[in-house]
Amino acid sequence: MAVPIRTAVAALCASLAAALLTTAPAQAEQHDQAWSLSAGAHAPRAQVTLDDATGTLSLAVSRDGRTVIEPSPVGIVTERADLSKDLRFLHRKNRMVQERYRAKSGKRLDRLVRMNETRLSFATAAGARLDLVVRASADGIAYHYALPAGSGDVLGETSAFNLPADAKTWLGTYRVDNEGQFVQYTAATAPTGEYSDQALFATDGGYTLLAESDLTGAYSGARLAHTQGTGTYRIKLADDRVKSDGPLVTPWRAMVTGDLATVTRSTFTDDLAPASKVADPSWIRPGTVLWTWLAGGREAGQSLTAQKAFVDYAAKRNWPYEAVDAGWYFKADEWDTTDPNWQTNSWMPELVQYARAKGVGIIVWIHQRDLDTPEERAQWLPTLEKWGVKGIKIDFMNSEAQPMLQWYDAILKETATHHLMIDFHGSTIPKGIQRTWPQVMTLEGVAGEEKRTNTAAHLTTLPFTRNVIGSMDFTPGAFQRVGLRPNSDAAEVGLSVVYESGLQMFAGTPESYEARPLARAYFDQVPAAWDDTRLLAGEPGQEAVLARRSGERWFLGGVYAGAARTAAVPLALGPGRWLVETIRDGADGLVQDRQVLRGGDTLSVDIVANGGFAALACPWRPGLTTCYR
Repeated sequence: MAVPIRTAVAALCASLAAALLTTAPAQAEQHDQAWSLSAGAHAPRAQVTLDDATGTLSLAVSRDGRTVIEPSPVGIVTERADLSKDLRFLHRKNRMVQERYRAKSGKRLDRLVRMNETRLSFATAAGARLDLVVRASADGIAYHYALPAGSGDVLGETSAFNLPADAKTWLGTYRVDNEGQFVQYTAATAPTGEYSDQALFATDGGYTLLAESDLTGAYSGARLAHTQGTGTYRIKLADDRVKSDGPLVTPWRAMVTGDLATVTRSTFTDDLAPASKVADPSWIRPGTVLWTWLAGGREAGQSLTAQKAFVDYAAKRNWPYEAVDAGWYFKADEWDTTDPNWQTNSWMPELVQYARAKGVGIIVWIHQRDLDTPEERAQWLPTLEKWGVKGIKIDFMNSEAQPMLQWYDAILKETATHHLMIDFHGSTIPKGIQRTWPQVMTLEGVAGEEKRTNTAAHLTTLPFTRNVIGSMDFTPGAFQRVGLRPNSDAAEVGLSVVYESGLQMFAGTPESYEARPLARAYFDQVPAAWDDTRLLAGEPGQEAVLARRSGERWFLGGVYAGAARTAAVPLALGPGRWLVETIRDGADGLVQDRQVLRGGDTLSVDIVANGGFAALACPWRPGLTTCYR
């Protein structure tokens, strides 16, 4: 009888998985045990080793035989057991993880996940148990710990990442709001201190971005601790003691690995996270936003008249949202919220109704302290939903300690119930949250447009660090901040594409847009959800050129640090002829060039010092003169 095709394919997959999940003894005289895991040829490979003499575990990562991460300690310590030493191997279980899911925002909407997983079980002589779960995909390696009930509170991890001392390194100093500037060092020369766990390294095996995924209130946020002179970066938790009264699965320690293009377009941290918990996400709609804080400050936030004018401008531009920042409810402390009619003290319902009539949705800023108890959330969230508010920008969490992460767990569930999209500010960084809770459209966690200390080098590093792991609310477009930003006007236009955000907040004034009609027209075209993302050219701290596709059109954005130059950008958009409309800096302001190029040709753009460009490309046909709609 012929073997059914499905059965044959399943057998082949199982055979391939077995070949990629191997156990290899180390040198006979040591009797160490080692397990190797990969997703296939040219993919990163993890090797876990158990030292027979000490019972300690280490994990190393390589790619095509070249070092990515040197053997690094793996382990966790609880109040009842030290699970970083004196371990003995029990058994191993392998499986393949294959999933498809559709995101609401990010680098591409349709996602395909293929990973190999191995679960290695260990125990101490006293019977304490530890499972080390390792996953391997084409663009990353990740691991986490699984502990049984009764393991007690966690006192810390011994997890670390050992890098070659001379590895190029891009680090952001750790801050509770995750707004540290990224600076280049080598792994060993970086100053002693604490850094964000979104650290980028370049080794013989390519680029590696350290990250975290599936962080919830069951655990504590991580940062990297480093001592100058070594290539070791240790995991340090925000809490000295992580409370745990049951079985515990820790967040994934992820290493996004490959060439720079692979790392930049990776969705690995999302792929590791649990599936969406929002059953019907049809109400979640990404879009561009007229953000009023830098455009008008607190005064605008306190004025219904000013906000109506902003709504009028958003409607004129067909931008789907307007964001009302701090100031609109500063008198809330005087409100008697026990009065069932307390909401009538606000002009917000009137603004929402006014905006709705013009096809504009309203997003409102609110301080975390006004949502930090169940009672406050029970007052605010149903009220905002009843008013018709589309989303909330929650600010000033400024912590990744376990109690704050438990607050995140609560607010995520409740905003989904009340159909409110979220923009987190003063916040954690994404860490897979946008897959599990797709109403999270964007998060700050970045030194963005508001900062006066940004450098052009920092702007060209963010696409390879912070923005790799999820939407980033940088708020580009503040043309009026001349002298307060390090880049040119064309680079500022380009940031709307270079930086991905499910709610792309434009930070300029209507007057600044009207003075730059080419920028204004480009912003009118920019979507906030993408079908694909590609890195066309880049080097962290020097240049970043990204292309993002929406339908048949490609949007290109480029930012550069340093001297003026003529940039040569590979037009890797696909075969055929493309109409390319480019916005660049001219002698008297922004200028636009139009040309027809073939896929694979080089796009040449004159770049001013610390400048950039934006472009729109579409398939060319005779008679087509513009890609704009």
